[in-house]
Amino acid sequence: MMTHDEAMALLRSHVNAENLVNHLLAVEAAMGAYARKLGQDEAKWALTGLLHDIDYEEFPTMQDHPWRGAGWLEAAGLPPDVVYAVKAHGNNLGLPREDPLSKALYAVDELTGFIVAVALVRPSKKIADVEVKSVTKKMKDKSFAAAVNREEMVKSAQELGVDFNEHVATVLEAMKAIAGRIGL
Repeated sequence: MMTHDEAMALLRSHVNAENLVNHLLAVEAAMGAYARKLGQDEAKWALTGLLHDIDYEEFPTMQDHPWRGAGWLEAAGLPPDVVYAVKAHGNNLGLPREDPLSKALYAVDELTGFIVAVALVRPSKKIADVEVKSVTKKMKDKSFAAAVNREEMVKSAQELGVDFNEHVATVLEAMKAIAGRIGL
């Protein structure tokens, strides 16, 4: 398995945009939290979160993302389940998410971005001031982060086998733990 430093070097060879790096760090933290919660391999799950959008800066289209990045990860020797989870985290390839790793990655990916949006409208712009009820309240405001598919976020938590509020709490706490690293 690739070390965190090796993963960061690979990531930085393809990603320069700090906002994308911050997103990847947030997903990494959330995936690590879920691995601990579900008794899974924390290093593998965190690595999957860190690298899931490695190709997005260079290939942001539905025709290229995420399969190009998955190919890079496969070439780098990452395990097949990691490569599959990366491929399955988007809906464009039509891959079923039947394993816990794929389900978790899909469930946390969009939610991390939504939580960042909630934090950025707070007067402090700090994630420390965001609560589960802040997130669920903004979920009801369809004009807020309008591009986010709320039904998919709720459905993905259900498919992972967790209550949505519990899901938000898990991801939010993981992100709060690295707030300084992600600029929040």
